Amino acid sequence: MRVAIAGSSGLIGTALTASLRSDGHEVRRLVRHEPRTSDEIGWAPESFGLTPDALDGVDAVVNLCGVGIGNRPWSGEFKQKLRDSRMVPTQVLADAILATGVPVFVSSSATGIYGFGSDGAGEDLASGGGAFPEMTEDSPAGSGFLAELAKDWERTAALATNARVVAIRTAPVLSPSGGLLGKLRPLFKLGLGGKLGAGHQYMSWITLVDHVRAVRFVLDNDLSGPVNLTAPQPVTNTEFTAAFGRSVHRPAVLPVPAPLLRLAGGELAREMLLGGQRAVPKVLSDNGFTFVHPTIDDGMEYANA
Repeated sequence: MRVAIAGSSGLIGTALTASLRSDGHEVRRLVRHEPRTSDEIGWAPESFGLTPDALDGVDAVVNLCGVGIGNRPWSGEFKQKLRDSRMVPTQVLADAILATGVPVFVSSSATGIYGFGSDGAGEDLASGGGAFPEMTEDSPAGSGFLAELAKDWERTAALATNARVVAIRTAPVLSPSGGLLGKLRPLFKLGLGGKLGAGHQYMSWITLVDHVRAVRFVLDNDLSGPVNLTAPQPVTNTEFTAAFGRSVHRPAVLPVPAPLLRLAGGELAREMLLGGQRAVPKVLSDNGFTFVHPTIDDGMEYANA
């Protein structure tokens, strides 16, 4: 298979490139600098896009573009950057796929599409005011900035109407380097970790290993539409932090009060930290995908070994 990857230099893109190449597949990496090697394709989504022949002979395109959601507080300017870094490259890729007839388009999305709190209650659920329902690919989209961002992202990818389009709704990724745990690991190793707010909010998650395997699974199988890339056992924030503490052999007993999080993080804290999603991988499970790291203890042991 010949696969073009946009966002190949990131955590997931690097691992996916290595995995595909290890099995003899050809990977073309879309880069935003002058190509230096034969496997690089230069592109500039914000200006000239892609040259007409850039995707010649490509069997599938994987889109992993997008500035990290938690990189900075959500100012108006940064929220626009989050949108632009997703919509613009996705539009360019969809147009190129339409023009060249690439048959498969795997494009990133996020479990944030289900909304914070999954039923719109947000922090009320996180503080114990209700039960988080399980969210499958058939569940309705929620509300809030993350949900609207993901909905627009998926609508843009779907413009590649000639291709089999898969929207991979990715949960936070656990990895030995970077990912969700990158910034938290030093605190937890010092024994300074703990639950966020009341800790009732659910967290979906997936390890880097299983994420890469899942992307390859959707490339190899005739799946289309949304696919949740999450481990089969989402956990509460309390359970997540306890497992994190166990994996680094430190207590995780210093909670961060919800009012402090809201004061420091604003909308980001409300949606990402105090809200949550209980998303489960129904499509993957129904089609026979098996997880290397199905439980949070499995995932933490891998990420913090």
